[in-house]
Parts: sequence; structure tokens; C-alpha cells
Amino acid sequence: MRGTSEVLREVGGMGVASSTTCCVVGGGPGGAVAALLLARAGVDVMLLEAHSDFDREFRGDTIHPSTMEVIDALGLSERLLGLPHSKIRGMSLRTEGGTFTVADLSRLKTKFPYITMMPQTSFLEFVVGEARRYPNFRLLMNARVRELVEEGGAVRGVRYEGQDGERYEVRATLTTIGADGRGSRVRRLAGFEPEKTSPPMDVLWFKLPRREEDPGGAVFRVGRGRIAILLDRSEYWQVGYVIPKGTYPGLRSAGVESFGRAFAGMVPELADRAEHLTDWRQVSFLSVESSRCKKWYRPGLLLIGDAAHVMSPVGGVGINYAVQDAVAAANVLSGPLLEDRGRTAGLDVRHLAAVQRRRELPTRLAQAFQAQIQRRFLASALRPDAPSAPPAFMRLLPRVPILRDLPARFFAFGVWPVRPEAPRP
Repeated sequence: MRGTSEVLREVGGMGVASSTTCCVVGGGPGGAVAALLLARAGVDVMLLEAHSDFDREFRGDTIHPSTMEVIDALGLSERLLGLPHSKIRGMSLRTEGGTFTVADLSRLKTKFPYITMMPQTSFLEFVVGEARRYPNFRLLMNARVRELVEEGGAVRGVRYEGQDGERYEVRATLTTIGADGRGSRVRRLAGFEPEKTSPPMDVLWFKLPRREEDPGGAVFRVGRGRIAILLDRSEYWQVGYVIPKGTYPGLRSAGVESFGRAFAGMVPELADRAEHLTDWRQVSFLSVESSRCKKWYRPGLLLIGDAAHVMSPVGGVGINYAVQDAVAAANVLSGPLLEDRGRTAGLDVRHLAAVQRRRELPTRLAQAFQAQIQRRFLASALRPDAPSAPPAFMRLLPRVPILRDLPARFFAFGVWPVRPEAPRP
């Protein structure tokens, strides 16, 4: 960035810092994979990340088979699985009425019949590291987008604030991709207003020590009007404690010790480890929401991932839908971006619309499925007088051969998975 800074000083701190064919805003899973696929296809791409690194606490760490198959299609799965990770091959639900299998991924016909649990930091560093192999890829860290560059009713890039507090500008000659998450600034600046729903829950995330004799996998505990999610992370348990929406302030005022006792009463096998919770700073609060923009694009701009549609945490599919959006965007846009890169008129909006057409229906169906689980099971389970056994349909699924693999397939692949297409020469 030294040369860029010098140019900006010459023009008073607000000039054209650099230009690229495609500017991707947001270095999460969707943005990083989109940048990698576009660079691999030969497109000049610049990835902007607001933070100085990718290390964030309690970001989604579940890499589902659909994403692993994307990575495998790029010839990178063995290297990715060489990084520290754990595997979850099944999900079970434990209530006072017994234990029930929710999803058995080991039965799926795939090279990756499991959910890969890997810190998102490791996954993003790996993807960006692969993108760096291409000379047409550039990464800017500490780049906080403040404005869109707009000309003639189209987005032509972004202005961002660097680590030094100065403003810089990136010109995207053909398109800008907003992949900056559920609180997307690009979405707000572009004037998109998502339609929101209000799921009946929030989630508290924290870590507890894990012992070798502990069972593995993913376990869901239901009881006492609460839901606990235990994710095996090899060295520790990643715990999600689901509470009725709006009850977090009351829990905080009662104190973290009271919260620890309530959790111990619900999950007695971890009661002796709940004493590790001594400060609310150990607990991360997630306000659960689900939303979707009616339109994901405008001239010069495309939204993907949580910027276009915020997924509920049910099933942990958010990362994987963002990656699927990235794959669809690269498949649709790579050819036109390569053909038109000598022009400056911007990418034809029909190509951006085609990405939404490919991904909107799978997203709608997944959100509808999540909503049904939330209304029919989670909302009921969060009542103080919640029944001790899961609904009849959940008990029935494992017993009917034609139905028992449906939950596993939904969690693993979603509704309509896509695969990377071969890059153009």
C-alpha cells in the first residue's frame, strides 16, 4: 500500500487509491471464497476486510459437506483437512424422555459424511492463502468501507478508511460484491432494506473444558424451558445456551454464578465444569434474526451471504449458504468479467440478477424450514411448561427409512447445492 498512500497524498487524501475489475467487501467465508474463485478464473479482484486479522470469537465454525465438496473440487480438501479440526458425524437430542437421533451424517453418500469443526480463522486464512497464489488477487486489511462510489446511477467502487485514519478509494471497473455480513454497511449504503423476522430466541455462546472420556459429536439438550447445544471441539466444548428472546438482561442482572448453576442443572454431566464461568466476558451474546432482501443487486453491485439474507443459526448452515452464493456468483460472473474487463461501462445488470435467481429459491426454502423448526419445536421447548419429549414427528423420522436421511441431507447440502465450474483459459 505504500504506492497507494503516495498517490493519495498527491491528490489530497481522497483520490483513486487503486482500481480492479471486481471489488469484494468483507473477508468472511462468502467474500473470501468468491475472491478465490474469481482470482482462479483470471479476474482481477480486490478483497477488503475491515479488521486487522480474521480472529473473532464464536464465529460459525461448521464446515458442512456441501462446502467440503466445493473445496475438494478445487483440489484443496486434503490440505484443508491437514489443519487441526474435529468431525461431527451425527446429532442427537437428549430430553427427560430419552435420547433421539436427529441426523446421522455417516449414512450420506459423500466423500465427507461429517461436519468439519474448524476455527473460522483457520478456514479464512487458508482460503485467502490460496487466493494469494494468483497475481491478480489483492487483499486489503483494516479497510473499513465508509461510502460507495456512484456514477450515473451505478456503483463504481468504494471509499474506505484505512488503519491510519485516512480515506482511500477503490475503483471497481465492472462490479462490487458486498459480502460484509449481517450488519452489512454496503447493504445500508446501497439503500437495501431486508425483510426481517423475529425468531423466538437468542443464544449465549461460551467454552467449557472437555475430557477424553466425554462423548463426542453434537448433542442438543432440552429441558426446564431452555435448550443447550454441545459441540465437540476436541479440546473443549463449545456450548450454545438458547434462551427466550428478550430474557438476557434478566439473566445478566442475576449474575454469572446464577447462570452457571442454571446450566449445571440442565446439563448435570458438565456441572463440575460450570464453575469455570466466572465473568460475563466469557459469554458471547447472539441476537438471533432471520431476514432476506427482496433484491440482491443494483447496477454495479451484488450482495451475497448474510449481506443478502441472514440465516437463523438452526442447523449451522449460514457459512455454507454464503459459500454457495459465492460459488454461484463466480460461476455466473467469471465469464462476463473476463470478456468485459477492457471496458469501463460496468457489468450488465442481467448477470447480477442471474445470481439471485440461482440462489433465492434455495435460500427461501432453507429459511422456511428453519422457521418451522423454530415455531414447532424451539418455541415450545423454551416455555417453562415445555413437554419432556420432542414432538412426534421428530421421534418418527429415525424409524421411517425414506425419511430418516432428510434432516442429514438438509444440514449437509441444503436445498440446491452448486459446484464450481471450470475456469476459463
